[in-house]
Amino acid sequence: MEAAARRRQHPGAAGGPGAQPGASFLQARGPQSPVPVHGLLGPGLHSRRHSSVKADEAASTAPFHLDLWFYFTLQNWVLDFGRPIAMLVFPLEWFPLNKPSVGDYFHMAYNIITPFLLLKLIERSPRTLPRSMIYVSIITFIMGASIHLVGDSVNHRLIFSGYQNHLSVRENPIIKNLKPETLIDSFELLYYYDEYLGHSMWYIPFFLILFMYFSGCFTPTKAESSMPGAALLLVVPSGLYYCSLFPFQRIQASAGLLPLLCRFRSGERLPWGWYLVTEGQIFILFIFTFFAMLALVLHQKRKRLFLDSNGLFLFSSFALTLLLVALWVAWLWNDPVLRKKYPGVIYVPEPWAFYTLHVSSRH
Repeated sequence: MEAAARRRQHPGAAGGPGAQPGASFLQARGPQSPVPVHGLLGPGLHSRRHSSVKADEAASTAPFHLDLWFYFTLQNWVLDFGRPIAMLVFPLEWFPLNKPSVGDYFHMAYNIITPFLLLKLIERSPRTLPRSMIYVSIITFIMGASIHLVGDSVNHRLIFSGYQNHLSVRENPIIKNLKPETLIDSFELLYYYDEYLGHSMWYIPFFLILFMYFSGCFTPTKAESSMPGAALLLVVPSGLYYCSLFPFQRIQASAGLLPLLCRFRSGERLPWGWYLVTEGQIFILFIFTFFAMLALVLHQKRKRLFLDSNGLFLFSSFALTLLLVALWVAWLWNDPVLRKKYPGVIYVPEPWAFYTLHVSSRH
């Protein structure tokens, strides 16, 4: 009797009349047992939601990020390209050789601002990118740029003492006679940190982040595959930065093709040489990224997807850089000393090696 009365008071109990479908299943699992999403929504609805999110990502097109690309270009030219210029402008007495130079402080600012701009760029990507890979890439980028900061700072000071970049560490006149000889191993380690480990940890994540962002810069609308006027104006300075012209040291005016671009100060001429993609042998990373972009563009074109304004801006900047690097390599193709310095199939001379070989020797 009492059991029957309890069942009448709880009509939704298991087996009772008026029980709701699935009520016994919920009660059997207990209050702390979560119900799988597939169990309530069904696999069809769950998969449809995921497919709709992917469709929204494919259909959404981000506007041209004029502010971010402008900040990128400005800080690249001021903080990276402008480092050696600042070292020429400010007197050496203000920054003695045993202290950080003004260029080092520019490099420190670059190491802080560039990762911040990369994170803001990723935030605006119309495609959801893997966050863990982004964070690891940013951390590695900062580590590599910081390693390069130290190695590059010491290398610039060695040049004031007569270090010649077109020679190996052991062949340099100021290094080869050091005693004890184990000191030469220390300088070779410094060179390895600067030119190999530092550049690799700096630019592998840098180009990886740019490529991941580029992979989301596609639109199904052909009319949206164009660059605004502001983007066209930024392509030239952006492309020139990635293969920009690097100011070296004040010397007397020289003849021939050397003064491609020059700057006059107190009657003296500053020759320039190619920078960034040629500096530190970063060309391999650059060309691999460029052809990966090209392959992705051709692949997406089969799906009737086209580059949006941001993707066109990146691709055009890289294409202009490749053209300038080709001109630089063609100019120095038959240089016997640089050929010995950079053996192998891929021959891209560094600007500092060109400077110590052909410029400072004439001073």
